[in-house]
Amino acid sequence: MSKPSIKFHMAISPTINCISTLSIFTIFLTLQFLSIIEAQSRICRTSCGDLPIQYPFGIDDGCGSPYYRHILVCTAGQLQLRTPSGRYPVRNLSYTDPHILVTDPLMWNCLDGDHFRPTRPFSLDTSTHFTLSSENDYLFFNCSESDVLVEPKPMFCERFPDQCDSTCDSSSYLCRHMPECPSALRSSSCCSYYPKATESLRLMLKHCASYTSVYWRNLGSTPAFDQAPEYGIRVDFDIPVTTRCLQCQDTAKGGGTCGFDAETQDFLCLCDKGNSTTNCNDRTGSHRRGVVAGTATAVSVAGAFGIGAGVWYLKKLRAKAPVTHGVQTNENRLF
Repeated sequence: MSKPSIKFHMAISPTINCISTLSIFTIFLTLQFLSIIEAQSRICRTSCGDLPIQYPFGIDDGCGSPYYRHILVCTAGQLQLRTPSGRYPVRNLSYTDPHILVTDPLMWNCLDGDHFRPTRPFSLDTSTHFTLSSENDYLFFNCSESDVLVEPKPMFCERFPDQCDSTCDSSSYLCRHMPECPSALRSSSCCSYYPKATESLRLMLKHCASYTSVYWRNLGSTPAFDQAPEYGIRVDFDIPVTTRCLQCQDTAKGGGTCGFDAETQDFLCLCDKGNSTTNCNDRTGSHRRGVVAGTATAVSVAGAFGIGAGVWYLKKLRAKAPVTHGVQTNENRLF
């Protein structure tokens, strides 16, 4: 009596193991697929450290406006701005007065004094919606007067600055009152110049020991004392305002998050239960059941493919099982 039993277990065990493994794998992919669907709008992080991340920016692919895709990077809670000249820590980010304040660790600072370190010219990608703010002033140190026109600017330059663009002003207010450290420079020369292009800045650094950037921070006080100089680079940006984004963000229509398709860069309204081309409450809009980022979309496709393959394989096994007109025996048992 024991031999048939042993023979039966040896024949059926491989089928049981195969089907059980396939079932577990199918269930796992299903759960992964459903969890991805539920996390549509939560993919977009709303902060990096203490800095808020709002439209038009995004630190996750597919979030915000495609005009600023891959521009901001959040690493270990530190927000950084990516430009052709490198990555720069973001000190402040304002949406009411749209600008980003960044710092360049290679620029001169008060601790350097008369010791100048190698630096690099700051640059922006001209194809983006970023511009260097006119509220920035650049101070250059120990420039070669045989290569750079260094002289005090006359008074009329304040009224007609375009006529004095080629001069590096040695009588600049900032050179005479260095922010935070008025006496930092003891034996070095200083002049102020605003380069209108990256190439101009690069040429200046060929003939000067170093430079730093000072921006005028708005204090919001009386007009005569409404600004104060601080070290840093102010970068202004535009906020693309579109009707679709405003409708997507409307709380009466579901309060979605503005984003875009990572592959086509078409507009998407990111919602808790999926993506829409209009707003979260629009049932007629085409809701997409993938996630925003391309990598997660690939996982969704793989999950759907795995589920389909599992169903097909189970049907194939059942088709090969002997037909017994409803009578189940040890010979045709699948589970």
